[in-house]
Amino acid sequence: MSDSSHKEVHGFQTEVKQLLQLMIHSLYSNKEIFLRELVSNAADAADKLRFKALSDASLYDGDANLRVRISADKDNNTITISDNGIGMTRDDIITHLGTIAKSGTADFFSRLSGDQAADSQLIGQFGVGFYSAFIVADKVVVRSRAAGVDADQAVEWSSKGEGDFSVENIEKSNRGTDIILFLKEDEKEFLDDWRLKSIVTKYSDHISIPVEMLTPEVPEVPESKGEDGEVIPAVPGKPSQWESVNKAEALWTREKADIKDEEYQEFYKHVSHDFAEPLLWAHNKVEGSTEYTSLLYIPSKAPFDLYNRERQHGLKLYVQRVFIMDDAEQFMPTYLRFVKGLLDSNDLPLNVSREILQDNKVTQAMRKGCTKRVLTMLDRLGKNDADKYQTFWNEFGQVIKEGPAEDFANKEAIGKLLRFASTHNDTSVQNVSLTDYIERMKEGQDKIYYVVADSFEAAKNSPHLEVFRKKGIEVLLMSDRIDEWLMSHLTEFSEKQFQSVTRGGLDLGDMDDEQSKEAQQQLEKEFDSVVTRLKESLGDKVKDVKISQRLTDSPACIVTDEHDMSSQMIKLMQSVGQEVPESKPIFEINAEHDLIKHVADEADSDKFAEWAQVLFEQAMLAERGSLKDPASFVARLNKLMLSLTH
Repeated sequence: MSDSSHKEVHGFQTEVKQLLQLMIHSLYSNKEIFLRELVSNAADAADKLRFKALSDASLYDGDANLRVRISADKDNNTITISDNGIGMTRDDIITHLGTIAKSGTADFFSRLSGDQAADSQLIGQFGVGFYSAFIVADKVVVRSRAAGVDADQAVEWSSKGEGDFSVENIEKSNRGTDIILFLKEDEKEFLDDWRLKSIVTKYSDHISIPVEMLTPEVPEVPESKGEDGEVIPAVPGKPSQWESVNKAEALWTREKADIKDEEYQEFYKHVSHDFAEPLLWAHNKVEGSTEYTSLLYIPSKAPFDLYNRERQHGLKLYVQRVFIMDDAEQFMPTYLRFVKGLLDSNDLPLNVSREILQDNKVTQAMRKGCTKRVLTMLDRLGKNDADKYQTFWNEFGQVIKEGPAEDFANKEAIGKLLRFASTHNDTSVQNVSLTDYIERMKEGQDKIYYVVADSFEAAKNSPHLEVFRKKGIEVLLMSDRIDEWLMSHLTEFSEKQFQSVTRGGLDLGDMDDEQSKEAQQQLEKEFDSVVTRLKESLGDKVKDVKISQRLTDSPACIVTDEHDMSSQMIKLMQSVGQEVPESKPIFEINAEHDLIKHVADEADSDKFAEWAQVLFEQAMLAERGSLKDPASFVARLNKLMLSLTH
């Protein structure tokens, strides 16, 4: 590596090369977004300087009027976007402009299909930022000087967007960043001032600092005489000067009635760097013991790294319109980490830190208010627009299911948002709400029944459902990885208890008629000796053997005792390397099934024991999806089948 004052050439990170090629080829229909992205980055740089200057006013260096400037040079075929914000050091430039500083990039690229329309949407979820410059430019030069450093410590970055970029130290008289785009030959439309102004007005009107462009120079008109000899006085000329072309007013400070939907949508793209439109939003000013403004958005698409624990989530925080921090996670619970937007508080100190926010009463009040606002917004959407809510659920339902474990105070409100598949329609679409389920409950039904399995098909075809289908009782079908965890925390909804159909003794309460109860008691008497023989054969593999009330078609099933860990929870814990306490299942048999009757009549104790093992292992396989010793099971089954043919 050469001395830092000399020019160095670096190779792009592999993912940057891929992203550049994708943008150039996938976003050709929306080229103008490059200006939105670069202006948005410049505004962020100004926000960050304003925040740092709270504790060190010398960073302004006599220039506290923050702004972004855009100029076009038709002779050199360039556009320059300049700001006097925080600026970048040499290390900053190499880190931020040479790599994609986001975890999960490999997953992002693995999901690209090669379809331009689909890929451009995915790029939008990822956020393109600075690299969008290469949509219209075949060369980009960045000159930057960090606030608080000397003029000779500025740095220049240059690249043609191919395999590498160069970095060298330069002198720069003022702090901030200049981005110079050398336009492609077929992109000269962006050299037109009117075109640039229209893009700024369309996308960046809400930016809270001025976006300035040069007004045309007006030449002086000398004194002259008209045809009648009358003297026409001279008109003084006007030099070209910088003039703001946006409103330069923070959008969230304006009255809601004065803000168009298009403005809210563009502001969302500014704060989220998402290309897609938001699904919905809420803009509120809260007054009283705590005063703040919130502007909260629900995205229409989940970011590709929604489940990445390393990814920072949160809202932008402003205090009295001064930007304080990105990703302030203290104001939104983790299960609502997809919410975008900002908070502007009048009650927090300007020098507030993440540490102070952690246990601050104002923070807690704002978090409580914002959480309630989002839950209410989503509940209203679910009631008023089922299709739109289904779009939301398909994207974010998995993280909403984290809610009951995290947010006990709002458990009922979260319950209203949950959607499940069920035996009501037997499709894998999760569109049944708990409110819908309760409205359809049978007369005498006092529980919400559900089954959790490895897949929708396994849940739908579970033998535990047989008596429920026979009686027309709806059962929720759950197969998401998180569902068992969810149900361990969601014990009731609207004063109705949840009951797993795979747990404990089945009690249908008032839905079970006296005739059924008498028939069950009769079967238990008739098969008492068979149950005893099965217990002896299976030994310590089972906790108990019982005559089943829940089976109508299958010969047998296993059931988890009411206080033991369920099969699905055991699998979940084992998958993350947790030790699982040993628990034995209850083995239930269908006394009216022909196979059980055949086994009951088997006098040979050895053959009876073989049948007991096969029936038990079949039930284990159906419930847990695997056996400890599948080869022995197959051998035993083959042996019994051969014996039936003789």
